[in-house]
Amino acid sequence: METTTSNSLLISHEQTKETTKLDFVAIKSAAMTLRAINHKLRQQIVKLLDENKRMNVTDIYVKLRLEQSVASQHLAILRRANIVITDRDGKFIHYKLNYEKLNDISKFVADLVKK
Repeated sequence: METTTSNSLLISHEQTKETTKLDFVAIKSAAMTLRAINHKLRQQIVKLLDENKRMNVTDIYVKLRLEQSVASQHLAILRRANIVITDRDGKFIHYKLNYEKLNDISKFVADLVKK
């Protein structure tokens, strides 16, 4: 038996008598987070930030030999996914990793793929 709302789906398992709720908004958010981290250049940015702890966009694009606009676009994606957080110092915005979010992603992926 299935019950639907606009943002979720309840699935009843007749054999186990359990109910599973699929929250489509949460699923979309999780997919966007995984999509944000599943990009080679963004993975390089994450690695660079892990090595350097805190960098501004200029440091990042110079180190990775990117156009400033490309680095900014990728940082914006990582910021929207809450993978990086910003810290303002005068006119400069510094980026650093959100290790709590990365830990949550790691746990989620490990749980998702375990057999």
